[in-house]
Formats: sequence, structure tokens, C-alpha cells
Amino acid sequence: MADAREARDGGTLTVALASDPDKLDPSLAQTLVGRTVFASMCEKLYDSDEDGQLVPQLATELPEISNDGRTVTIPVREDATFSDGTKLDADAVVTSLKRHRDIAGSARATELGPVDSVEATGPYTVEITLKQPYTPLPTVLADRAGMVLSPKAIAKYGKNFTNHPSCVGPFKYKERVGGDRIVLVKDDRYYDADAVHLDRVIYKPIPDGNVRLANLRSGDVQIGDQMTPVEVSSVLTDPKLKLFNSPSMGYQGIGINVGNTKGLGEKPGRIDTPLGSDVRVREAFEKSLDRKLINKIVFQGMYEPACGPVSPQSAIAPGVRPSECPGRDVAGARKLLKEAGVKTPVRFEYTINNTPEDIRLGQVVQSMAKDAGFQVSLRPMEYASMLEETDSGRYDAFRSGWSGRLDPDGNIASFLTTRGAMNAYGLGDAKIDELIARGRTEGDQGERAEIYRELTEKVNAEHALVYLYRQKNYVVAGKDIAGLRVYGDGLVRVKSAGYAR
Repeated sequence: MADAREARDGGTLTVALASDPDKLDPSLAQTLVGRTVFASMCEKLYDSDEDGQLVPQLATELPEISNDGRTVTIPVREDATFSDGTKLDADAVVTSLKRHRDIAGSARATELGPVDSVEATGPYTVEITLKQPYTPLPTVLADRAGMVLSPKAIAKYGKNFTNHPSCVGPFKYKERVGGDRIVLVKDDRYYDADAVHLDRVIYKPIPDGNVRLANLRSGDVQIGDQMTPVEVSSVLTDPKLKLFNSPSMGYQGIGINVGNTKGLGEKPGRIDTPLGSDVRVREAFEKSLDRKLINKIVFQGMYEPACGPVSPQSAIAPGVRPSECPGRDVAGARKLLKEAGVKTPVRFEYTINNTPEDIRLGQVVQSMAKDAGFQVSLRPMEYASMLEETDSGRYDAFRSGWSGRLDPDGNIASFLTTRGAMNAYGLGDAKIDELIARGRTEGDQGERAEIYRELTEKVNAEHALVYLYRQKNYVVAGKDIAGLRVYGDGLVRVKSAGYAR
């Protein structure tokens, strides 16, 4: 959704985020709120437009792919400069892609795993050689793996790049006060600086949606990101505010630790709990939950039930429709627990974000699971801290979610591949790995759809990630804000935003 009104030059825009972003380093970052900040300061080789189509950004054309699918050629802009004054060229792209793939702890490692080599074949031409055909690569380069970082800043700061980020973008980094604000200022070196109206953008983490809404109404913030259905219902009757919304390509659910004993990227181990070690117990837990009722109670019916990693709206391989998701089966859950021979109630801890919405969700899950023979204790945490705990394997179950990608591989591979870069569950299954690999190399759309159908069935049978619902992207802005863009990827784009003329 886009606001077509023109904005005047000047001013500061404050955006309220649902949580504090993690690292401001595209190689290491994992959060959606972080992606929203990156959208203002770190452009990518490609982007997605309002219709979900791939368009060039720091590249000048869509990639040229060889007949065997193993060589990808990308032409790069000749008029772009990093915020530290370094010129963008093919060598800078090569440096960034290699870093995204190889740096220790990279969250992009699985996304770029099929890349064999990257080289500059000209001052502004990059050639990527793949180990095998990799169909999702163009869409991968439309997210953090495609962000190009200043090679000067990489060399100078290394892993401390997060505190000195330098990219190509309409705004550049000025300062960060942890838990309070991230401040960006207009970058006059930006190749399209004439289209940028604002002087500054401030991102403020405000986890409580009611507080975000109160700040919107008072004028202390001008944009509220990831607004929940409770606040959205209130906004609809407020003449000073307007609502932007788009469907999500992602999912929200409950991740269960089935083998994460040593942290991300390590070989799965054994979790010595009934929930982690016995698939029947995990299936019983999933059967105890009522997706439709969760949507009604927690989200006022404004989201959609989900039971798989791929959105039904995916043009490449549509996922399971909400009407096809299984219903609640308490009797079946109790039967499974009896077959497993476990002592009831089965106790485990559910780690959640410390927002009112997540706490409500946790309470509903707690109540539903109790009926089937589970005793769930809730552990609310600040979001970035929760990620650190779950990545390291210090949890039983946690509120797991993903904002979604254009290609279904982006919702699957990093999370479900054995030793995947974001496989916090410790899932390791050779058949799932095989299907993921086939989905990545298959070029025929019909064949890919069948692969992802089989893959969804296999993933769901493991019950390591219980998919519950798909959000809609709700963003609220003051009526005097013009030029705002909110698309299906959930990002708030403020390049052309400002105060209405």
C-alpha cells in the first residue's frame, strides 16, 4: 500500500517499533524490526515492489542466468556511494557477498550456501558461480544477503560493523542508544537524494502496542509499526490517523527444542525431555491447540490460521489454505500422551516476547494445552534477549515467527535444514534436507509446488515448529504523513516519506 501524496522537504520522522532491533549488521541480523531500519540505510542488489515483483535496486538489471543455471551475472550501479564516501563497485559487492556467506555466526550462510565463488568480471559487473542451480538466488539478493556494505567499514570495524554501519541508502547511521532509539540522518551522497524529503528518521522501540498508539495520538511518534488488531480497531475511528495494511508472506508459531544442545549451526543432540524427545508428545501438544479460536480470542479474527511455512498467497508454490488446517482434538492428544507413556501433566516452559499480545497468546496456549494434559509455564522476555536464549538452545518452546519471503525457500531452508543458519530447533532430518535441496534446484514451477507440498507434510509430521497463524502487516501513521510505502514484505519504507505539502 502506498500514499501517493507529495511530501515537503525537511523535518524529523519518528517510527515506533514493536521491539528493539538486534545487530545492525546485515550478515548477522535476524529481526523484522531490524529489516525496517535497514530499509532506510542499506539498499540491496534487488528489491520487491508493491506487486511483489523483483526489481533492481543497486543492480541495474535483473540477473542474467546461464543455460545450466550455475552462472549468474549482475550489473551494478555506477552512480552510488557508501555513507562513508567509498564508491560502490563490483569489488564491494564481491566483498559483501563473501562476508555474508562466510563470517562466523552469519544468518545468511544457508541462503548463500550454494554459492561456490564470486568475482568481479569488470568494474561494475559481478559473476556468481553456483555449486548447482539455485532458483531462489534472485529473491535472496532482495533481502539482507543482497545488502552491500562499505568494504572500508568492513576492513576497519570487522564484527563491530554493527556499531558503525555504512551502506548505500537514503539515510545514514548517526547513533544508537540501546533500548531507546536509533537515529538516521539524510545522506547527501545518496544517488537519489533529491527524492528524499526528511532530514532525520528516529526509530524507537515501544513493545506495548497501546503505548505506541498513545504516542501516535499525542504526536510524539508519527508512524507505528506492527500494530496489533486491538490498536487497529481503535484507529479505524480516529480521524487523525490512517491505516496501512498488507498480507504477510510469513508465519507465526511455536518452536520446540528437539536437538539444539550446542547452539545454532551445530550438530543436533538429544533433548532429554518428553516434549523434545518424543514426537507423539509434540503432536499431542499441537492437537491441544485451536487455531481458529486463537485467532478469534487473541487477534479479534483479524489474522489467519496457518499450518505450514508457505503462504497460500505465494505465486511460486501456494501453501496450505486456512480452511485446510486441522482442528483441535483434545481426546486425540490425551490418547497420544497415553501411548507415549509419559507422566502427566507434561511440564515445559514457553518463552515469549514480553508484549501484551504475546502474553495473551501465551495464556491462551497455556489454557488450551492444560485440557490435554500439559502444564505450560510462561517466560516473558525482551525480544532480542529471547533470540539469544533460543539460538543458544536454552529453552523448551518459544514463540517463533518469520516475516516471510517471496520465494518459499526463504521461509524454510535457514530454519529447517540440518545445521541451518537459523535452525534454533535443532531439527535434523535427511529427508527434509533432500526436499529442501530439490526445491532449490528445480526450475519448473509446477514441480516446485509439488516438492513444497511434500516438504510441508514432512515438516509438520516432526512437530518441531507448530505453525499457528499469519499476521497482516498493520502500520498506522498520522494523517499528515505523505509518501509512505508499506508492501507485502512488511517493511516500512520512508525514502519518499515526509510531511504533506
